[in-house]
Amino acid sequence: MEKLEHELWIVQAVNAAFGPAVAALLRALGRPAPHGHVIPDYLVMSALIVLAATVLCLIARRSLSVENPGKLQIVLEDGLAALQGMLHDYVGHKGPRYLAIVTTMFVFILSGNLMGLIPGLKSPTANINVTLGCALTVAVYYHLQGVKEQGLGHYLKHFAAPPGAPIFLAPIMLPIEIISHLSRVLSLSLRLFGNIFGEDLVILILFSIIPFLVPLPMMFLGLITASLQAFIFVLLTTIYLGGAVATEHEHEEHGEMVAGEV
Repeated sequence: MEKLEHELWIVQAVNAAFGPAVAALLRALGRPAPHGHVIPDYLVMSALIVLAATVLCLIARRSLSVENPGKLQIVLEDGLAALQGMLHDYVGHKGPRYLAIVTTMFVFILSGNLMGLIPGLKSPTANINVTLGCALTVAVYYHLQGVKEQGLGHYLKHFAAPPGAPIFLAPIMLPIEIISHLSRVLSLSLRLFGNIFGEDLVILILFSIIPFLVPLPMMFLGLITASLQAFIFVLLTTIYLGGAVATEHEHEEHGEMVAGEV
């Protein structure tokens, strides 16, 4: 794996162009420059995704039309409609306001998962730093939205006494809630990292043994895994957002709906 990282020509090119400046900046900040590539491969791959998404959005923006939408516009509109529907189902009428974060996460993670299937590139989501960064972004975001929607005091109250729970259970519920929210970060990051890293490793091993035809079934399976893992990540993000921004009245309505269905 280490050898593969050094063979990525695009990582070498980026480090040749920007590595000295980054190393000088690290030294100015009192940080020693790392051995090998100053800019790691996962940052290069992540930057490529951002660049590609920006170019695609600029191209799509020029061709947008209400009367005569193109194929790209139709695909993008269908994707956004699916995400809006998911947000409405799990968050309610407040869902559309969170479309930007959910769409960004889906595009970045799906692109990162699929990059490992392209020769000369590598999946940034096969690195725990990237998946942990995505998970922490989601965690910080939904907590901030919960505080914004309910107020700091009322939001923190849910950690000690969730809706429907008696107040005397607070000493028990508080550590359970804290552990639960920390486990969400671990779950989001480790699930994505483990699946994509394992998939890329198996494909790499197959290529090293028999580089023709044999890896193709695993690469096809990788297309399914990449899409599924991106969907699971944004689905859990949506569920966490829904739980954070729901007011006590909405929790009660949801409980009545569930009781009525039962």
